[in-house]
This record gives sequence, C-alpha cells and structure tokens, in this order.
Amino acid sequence: MSPMDLPLLSRRAALFGGTALALPPLTLLPLGKLARAQSSVVDITRARTDPIPIALPDFAGAGDAGRYGRDIMRVIANNLRNSGLFRPVERAAYIQSAEAAAQTPRFQDWRVIGAQALVTGRVQDQGGQLRVEFRLWDVLPEAQLEGTLLSAATANWRRIGHLISDVIYERLLGEKGYFDTRVVYVSETGPRDRRVRRLAIMDQDGENHRFLTDGTFQVLTPRFHPNAQQIAFMSYFRNEPRVYLFNLESGRQEVLGNFRGMTLSPRFSPDGRSVILSSTRGGDANLYVVDLASRRERQLTSGGGLDVSPCYSPDGQQIVFNSDRGGDQQLYVMDAGGGNVRRISFGSGRYATPVWSPRGDLIAFTRFGRGGFAIGVMRPDGSGERILSEGWQMEGPTFAPNGRVMMYYRESPARDSRGNGYSARIASIDIAGFNERQVVTPTDATDPAWSPLLA
Repeated sequence: MSPMDLPLLSRRAALFGGTALALPPLTLLPLGKLARAQSSVVDITRARTDPIPIALPDFAGAGDAGRYGRDIMRVIANNLRNSGLFRPVERAAYIQSAEAAAQTPRFQDWRVIGAQALVTGRVQDQGGQLRVEFRLWDVLPEAQLEGTLLSAATANWRRIGHLISDVIYERLLGEKGYFDTRVVYVSETGPRDRRVRRLAIMDQDGENHRFLTDGTFQVLTPRFHPNAQQIAFMSYFRNEPRVYLFNLESGRQEVLGNFRGMTLSPRFSPDGRSVILSSTRGGDANLYVVDLASRRERQLTSGGGLDVSPCYSPDGQQIVFNSDRGGDQQLYVMDAGGGNVRRISFGSGRYATPVWSPRGDLIAFTRFGRGGFAIGVMRPDGSGERILSEGWQMEGPTFAPNGRVMMYYRESPARDSRGNGYSARIASIDIAGFNERQVVTPTDATDPAWSPLLA
C-alpha cells in the first residue's frame, strides 16, 4: 500500500465547540502503512538530557488553509518544546520547503541540519471544516512512523495541534502524551485580604481560557470527573462551606448534598460513581464517600483528629489522605473501605495535599516546615521520597494523565502590609525534577487540577 492510500478505518473523538464547553465530533483516519521499528522510540531519561531534534515545517495549504497550517504547527512546536523532551530545529536551517516536504520529503536535506524526526502535513479548508493530513517521519531510515487524517470544524484548530502533539510524543517516546487536556483552577484577583476567587478553565498550555463562576462566592479545590465533563469543588455559598458539582456541558451547578457540618476537599472515585470528601462534625474531620446516584454517604474514618484531602489510587483499591491523628500532620494510606490505615510520611516537616499518580507508582505531596514549602513525590509505601521544587509557599500538586508531569501553584511574598507584590502562579515540572516552568494565566491562579485525556 502506498503511504498516500487511506485504509477504511476510523474512530471518533471529541472537540471543543464554539459555544459554552460542548464537545462536537472529530474524525481521525490512519494514513498509509505504518513502520513500527522499536529503534524509533527514544528513552525518556535520555530525552531529558538530550532532547529529540525534530523539524516542524508549517503544514502546506493555500489561502486560509495555509494560515491554519501555520497556526496548528505553532501549537505543536510550543507543546513539544515546553515538554523539555524535544528540540525543534531552527527554521532558518531548513533547506526543503514545507510544500515540497508535504509532497515527498527529501531526507538528506533534513539529515544535514541535524533533524532526527520530521513532521509534514497539509491542510484543506472545506467551508468551515478543516481536513488535516499529518505524517511523522524517522529521518535516518527514511521511514514513516505515523500518518493521520483529521477532520474538525475550523474553530477547533488548536485542539488538532494538541492531538497531533500527543501522537508525536507517544510514537517517539513510547508513552501517552498529555497535550489534549484541560486544567481547571481557582482564578484570584483583588487585594490579598479581599481576594475574589472564581473557577476558571483552560487548555493545558494556558490557551482557551474561560471563567466558570462569577466570583460572587469563594471557591476552592476543584477536581475533574474521570469523564472530564464534570467538576467537584468547595464553595462558600452564603458563607456555608459545601461541596458542589459543575457540569461543563450544561453549565449547571448543584450542591452535592445537605450533609451535617462543613464539607471540603472533594475528589471523584476512579469509576466516577462517587465522591470522597472530608466533613467536619464536632471538633473532628472525617472522610466520607458519597454515592452520586443516591447521594447516600458512608463514613470511612473515625476518631480524634482532622482527616482531609483524600485521593483514590488509580485502581480504586486504596485511599491516601493527610491527618493529624498522630499529633502532627502526616500522610496515611488505607484500604478503600476504610480499614488497614498506615502512615507513610516520615520526613522532616508536615505533609499535605496528597495525590496519587495516574500510573499508580507515586504519590505527590506538599511538605512544609521551618525551611519553607516543597513539592515532592514518594512511593505508595512511603519509600523513595524526593523533593522536586522548594519555595516560599507552594502547594496543590496535580498530575498530567500520563503521570510524567505535574502542576502546582507557588506564591511570592508581599513587599508590604498592603499585600503589594504578592502573586500566585501555576507552575509545571517533570517528575524527575527538571523543566520547571510557569504556566501563564490572565490572573493569579491557585489549586490547579489536570483533566484526563479528552479524546
């Protein structure tokens, strides 16, 4: 079969629509026979120290299609560069034109400028619908590694770039990407002693930013449902702390339930059928699981102390949380039913905001003490603790769906008593502790939560 032939194979995925946060369809078709040589996969550890040199000429196209081709490639280049694992080759070095490369790559022209991988493609604007052909090439053996045909509304050109970025990441690194995702967070504005906190959502690269609430009531700790279309969060509606659910498709917001005491730190179960949260009753805070269908609650912990910030393991069999039940704030793991509680944190300082990696291999946490704040990871049994970043104040780690990258927020101290100079910003970092960078948001930002892959 020629590389330009199209097999009759397709699958469906979702794309952001032009209104609200609805998700109209996107069509993907494999293009041609795909080479699967293992030699094309680069170990991520090696890519951290020696990023993959990749050539990214604009996708070919006439008129508006050419403009979309340039914009889509800009998204791809930014995604790959920001991962820290790819090094886009400088465009000034290109010898073959984008149009010619889209027809037939002249591989010697790409080898001589040091490219290990090459991306080519073509865009057609079919009256409000984009048709994008994309191909990934291994330059040295002159082999096509991937080929895909994508079709989507022109308004969704950015997400086409994210989807292609994920294909490149997975094919060259052997692991799922994380670019076709969103991040929900708390947008903060106003003086430090009178902050207005709104729910906001954006693509993982900071684009397509939207506010979900108007700031009338304070919000905290948003968390995604496994289907990426619902958010659980805490809100001080009428000064009464309650857990709420927000549906991204309808924009509807509803209270999870009228439970006794203050409810806080919600998180969905991996199967999406329940929410685990902390509820304060009397002088204690214990963990409860609430079934979403019946809204019935079941208590998981009891006794003195404050049990908060619960998070399920990816298989739903265990729960990590932080508690001061031993006299100091530490991390504990227990079975999903509430038994077999054991402490896992033993370092210097107090521990908070634990979150289980989607891979199941690590638990991220915030640690704080006299030396300030730190974001770190440890294995689920508490071994192998590593600090990834330290600062004046930082908190709230959240994993990308592939478990290779995290976001969190870090604050800078105010210069004076009025709060001048204070800021709170989201940052991202690789789990190896490299490639720490700020995620640009239009306002101050805290409490990020990374969505699952959208497709």
